[in-house]
Amino acid sequence: MKMDVAQIFSNFIDHWFHTTESFMDAGGPVLWWLASVAAIMWCLMIERFLYVNITFPKERQRWVAAWRHRSHCCSWSSIAIRDGWLFQAQLKLNQRLMLIKGLITICPMLGLLGTVTGMIAVFDVMANQGNSDVRSMAGGIAMATFPTLGGMVIALTGLFAHSRLVKACLRRELSLEKELRTMR
Repeated sequence: MKMDVAQIFSNFIDHWFHTTESFMDAGGPVLWWLASVAAIMWCLMIERFLYVNITFPKERQRWVAAWRHRSHCCSWSSIAIRDGWLFQAQLKLNQRLMLIKGLITICPMLGLLGTVTGMIAVFDVMANQGNSDVRSMAGGIAMATFPTLGGMVIALTGLFAHSRLVKACLRRELSLEKELRTMR
């Protein structure tokens, strides 16, 4: 009996949701905070990638066309206008990059908070029930390690993407500056 694609997809989603939910529950409430920070960080990162690759090239073309149509490119007012455009481009390209970097920095700290709360849970079990209940201690140890793992993974991937984004912004900024300064 063949399963149709919709049924396979539905089973996959159900399994993925159940696995994710049990991972998040094992990691404790700090893992949910970490997931929220990661979601905000990646939304901002995607917005910046879209701006740099889709919106900024259109603005760049507008600035270059306006500069080509200027009759006096060497006058003080023309140079001031060009420098204003370059400053505006720099501001628009670097917008929200510090916020993204701050969110990346928060992730390992939240992971450490999860480690501390998990270890407190382990010590609480040890104090209340003694050393014999390994199963209860395992839940606290999982609650201690999952947020640390999550925080580090999110921070490392975010740091990689952030550095690529900063480099792309700098390349576009320098390219615009070179094109506006070498015309005429």
